[in-house]
Amino acid sequence: MLAPIGRVILISGANRGIGRAVAEALHEQGYSLSLGGRDLGSLRTMSAGWDPGRVHIARYDAQDWTSHRAWTDAAIARFGRIDGLVNNAGMHSAMTLHKPDEAELDAIWAVNCKGPLNLIHCALPHLEASGTGRIVNVASMSGKRVRNDHVAYNMAKHAMIALNHAARRVAWDKGVRATALCPSFVRTDMTAASTALTPEAMTQPADLAQLVATLLALPNNASVAELLVNCRLEDML
Repeated sequence: MLAPIGRVILISGANRGIGRAVAEALHEQGYSLSLGGRDLGSLRTMSAGWDPGRVHIARYDAQDWTSHRAWTDAAIARFGRIDGLVNNAGMHSAMTLHKPDEAELDAIWAVNCKGPLNLIHCALPHLEASGTGRIVNVASMSGKRVRNDHVAYNMAKHAMIALNHAARRVAWDKGVRATALCPSFVRTDMTAASTALTPEAMTQPADLAQLVATLLALPNNASVAELLVNCRLEDML
């Protein structure tokens, strides 16, 4: 297992839900963190009391590519290295084929696909330099099968799986490993209105955070391409 001390991890959308749980778990384990998001005040409040020598906060807007380069450059200026990237920021859409909305489709594509792609691009030289660079792309079981009519969301998450496999291929020889984390229902704001399961029956963000920590710590010769995590019984593809 890779020791967390000295390793620097970027986490997008770290101020709530899965991203926040991941940030809390990794800080506790000794990682240095660069937290990216649009609400900098929320990130500062969340990380108040953490070791200030191991926390960096930067603006990240998935739809503003200039913020991606600025974030990675700022993280390098602060820590001198980047060892991991957790692409967590994302959005949901209930758009269906019966009521397509071009603006909504463009937005979810920008946030769930184009943003993670460019962030990987910006971080990749530093992940390659690490020799043990890690990328965790928070996708969804909706990227592995289709069980509802939310066509835009399902398309975007399927695309993220493809992005993950592209990331696995592009820098494998330089020690970069990428994993698509594919949960089903997770107890977050995104599922607050769902009636499919009770909140207690859903996967808890803290448990996903421990899985992310494991993925980041695995050695180069124990790579996980996709990790499917479910809270109910269904066929796992």
